[in-house]
Amino acid sequence: MYITTGSPNQKSYLSEWRAFKVMGLRAHTKEFRMKKNNKYNYVDGRQINEDSGRIYDVAGYRLPSVTSILSRTKDQGFLREWKAKVGEKKAEEIKNLSSARGTAMHKHLESYIQEIGYEDLTDIGNQAKSMAEKVIEIGLAPVDEYYGSEVTMYYPGLYAGQTDLVCMHNGEDAIVDFKQANRPKKKEWIDDYFLQIAAYAMAHDYVHKSKINKGVIMVCTPDLYYQEFVLTGAELRQYKHKFLKRLDMYHELKFDEKEQYDTQKENEEYLKELQEKL
Repeated sequence: MYITTGSPNQKSYLSEWRAFKVMGLRAHTKEFRMKKNNKYNYVDGRQINEDSGRIYDVAGYRLPSVTSILSRTKDQGFLREWKAKVGEKKAEEIKNLSSARGTAMHKHLESYIQEIGYEDLTDIGNQAKSMAEKVIEIGLAPVDEYYGSEVTMYYPGLYAGQTDLVCMHNGEDAIVDFKQANRPKKKEWIDDYFLQIAAYAMAHDYVHKSKINKGVIMVCTPDLYYQEFVLTGAELRQYKHKFLKRLDMYHELKFDEKEQYDTQKENEEYLKELQEKL
């Protein structure tokens, strides 16, 4: 299912959203908040940023993050072309602004879900607050209760990550990720979002003996254009298999790098030995 509403000129595409309204789903307000359900016992993980990428220290494991795995194994061709087109400086400015806005939007959503105080009066903070409110108004309308917010997911010995929300979405347990975007997304552009959701669903099912069969990606742009992408059933299973292939690729790359390092070290030691003999 795919939902989109709002646009730069405030036109709306609401065929499926109207169906939600007919079903009588309530918008989230101060009077109606989603309830916390302690169905699952989550553990905290510690994020560590290393030269090779982000890792998680969780439940006695040191595991590569899902985002690092996907970043190391994706085709960087499009990104290189975009940087060449706009210039390195402009690309860095756009990346930093997007990151700051995304972080602020996530903080607003986290504070809303957990009912904790948060205020950011900067221009970016105010813009992010409006984006978060759009996600709350539409994206979280079908969510009556949640199991965890900013939840550390890990698959023992393989990988770890952090998802934004685990909840009951339209009557089904679901993994939810919030995304900011500079412009509306097409489904074919966000393969890594789906792979991320699939990885988290696999980890949740393994550790908590659950049967997560739905992933929801909620996207909002600065002009309050909301999109929702839902991954279920056979399509979710396909993305689980795709992620495992990327995980295998990641470990092959790591192994090759280690081999190169070991070979370089051996060569350096051999040259040093030769120099000492001369």
